[in-house]
Amino acid sequence: MFFTLSESITFGCIPQEELIRAKPVSSDARQVFFTLPERNKKTKRILMIYARRQEEIVLPRVTLLDIKGDPYVHSLIEAGNRHLAAIGYTEHGLRHVGLVSHIASNILEKMEHTERECELAAIAGYLHDIGNAVNRVSHAQTGAILATSILQRHGMNPEEIAVIIGAIGNHDETDGNPVNNISAALILADKSDVHRSRVRNLDLSTFDIHDRVNYAVEKSFLRVYPQERVALELTIDTEICPVMEYFEIFLARMLLCRKAAGFLNTKFELKINEVKLL
Repeated sequence: MFFTLSESITFGCIPQEELIRAKPVSSDARQVFFTLPERNKKTKRILMIYARRQEEIVLPRVTLLDIKGDPYVHSLIEAGNRHLAAIGYTEHGLRHVGLVSHIASNILEKMEHTERECELAAIAGYLHDIGNAVNRVSHAQTGAILATSILQRHGMNPEEIAVIIGAIGNHDETDGNPVNNISAALILADKSDVHRSRVRNLDLSTFDIHDRVNYAVEKSFLRVYPQERVALELTIDTEICPVMEYFEIFLARMLLCRKAAGFLNTKFELKINEVKLL
């Protein structure tokens, strides 16, 4: 009797002590098979039932609505937003993750990716900042770990989980890189959300450079030209913030966007006040 290791873990049908003792017997490009000692009648019965029914078992198709309806996810997003407010960061709450979720999905839809990839991009976008509930530092990697347990609890296919957590763990410009289509779309969506509505501090006299740059942006739009380019179009009030200050804090983000666009076999373009700058 043999199982794939992922099946054993996913369905929880093998006792932990049995799984530890499992031995690999063969492999191909996709799966490694394990023999399992049948030490007692209960384990043997579970194995036999699973062997008869394994072709009928289908993992649930987890959707964005499932994730949005999870109170644990909601609490993590809200907590992260409060924590960032306490240290002076711009808004990273439900507005931000909802917008990023929509834009990430829209990017792949415009580029004619599969419907499921678009859904996974939406899920990644909604979950991408939950790591802020722990700490801003390494929030991408922390968020990926938190997302793993959330998606496992919802019963998502392990391969889809791997894609999503790879995207979440690589969305920050300090140490991230586009590693799959979902990741590339998430990067572009996240970095395009610059707008005055994200600024919490309304006292202009106390603005730091991040407040000034975000508050100066009157309009932002990520426009997708299929097969050609992805363009971030900004309208900035230069009396509040000169264009140079935008580059001072966002250059690393724009360079990551260029990488992300390249991963999707397209080009990234930045236009500020109708002038092409990248």
